[in-house]
Amino acid sequence: MKIAILSQDASLYSTKRLKEAGEALGHEMRVINYLRCYMNITSHKPAVFYNGQPLESVDVVIPRIAASKTFYGTAVVRQFEVMGVFSANESQAISRSRDKLRCLQLLARDGIGLPVTGFAHATQDIEGLLESVGGAPVVIKLLEGTQGIGVVLAETHQAAKSVIEAFRQLDANILVQEFIKEAAGVDIRCFVIGGKVVAAMKRQGAEGDFRSNLHRGGQASTIKLTPEERSTAIRAAKSMGLRVAGVDMLRSNHGPVVMEVNSSPGLEGIEAASGVDVATKIIEFLEKNAPLENTRDRIQG
Repeated sequence: MKIAILSQDASLYSTKRLKEAGEALGHEMRVINYLRCYMNITSHKPAVFYNGQPLESVDVVIPRIAASKTFYGTAVVRQFEVMGVFSANESQAISRSRDKLRCLQLLARDGIGLPVTGFAHATQDIEGLLESVGGAPVVIKLLEGTQGIGVVLAETHQAAKSVIEAFRQLDANILVQEFIKEAAGVDIRCFVIGGKVVAAMKRQGAEGDFRSNLHRGGQASTIKLTPEERSTAIRAAKSMGLRVAGVDMLRSNHGPVVMEVNSSPGLEGIEAASGVDVATKIIEFLEKNAPLENTRDRIQG
């Protein structure tokens, strides 16, 4: 197969590993900077152009879309879909998971465990909002934040009010969630491919930091999942419609609660901690699930 990895940077660990894994299995791999793609949106011959040339012979795309570039990145993925190209994750599923509020609402609809979460627009409603999630301490999150940026632990009622008022003064949209104290700065990342958990790791936050993101100095190690945790991760990925996903959850007193579902999960931490060749598993999934006769041929023929 001819596989395009949609990534801004060919030197990133995840991008390099996917390229290496695909080439090792005999596929023609190419890294495409999706921000440099432009599109011809027509019904008779839709096309994606890169470096002035049409990308006509792509069988599969693997989106590695940065959170800050979701709008344009998903537009490129969607254009490939219009052309009949199989995508490791569909554009709609990526958009669904990137909208934190929508993601949580869909997970709640499907009965998946979540921290108690509140959302409001007006600062006049702060008191009711805090009461709805059980009061301080609470975690306040920017909807647009990634990698632990824009996440604040407010330990008192007054601190929570001050932080919420400051964010709203900047017209920033925020979520307010109960603080899962018993998690003790540890979360679980499950890597789901095709409805199966293929690898998992435990992430411990840096000393003095309740956030466990590896980008913020957290440490990763192997972990044994419970059947409920495994089931929760699979259901969360399915709820988003993601074929490839990183599902982050905490161990709470009332079972696993999902914090986030990531459509472009990094490979470095999970491969190092679990010892699993996740990149190869992604390529093998594509081998089994990409249609043999690409519908793009019928569109362009």
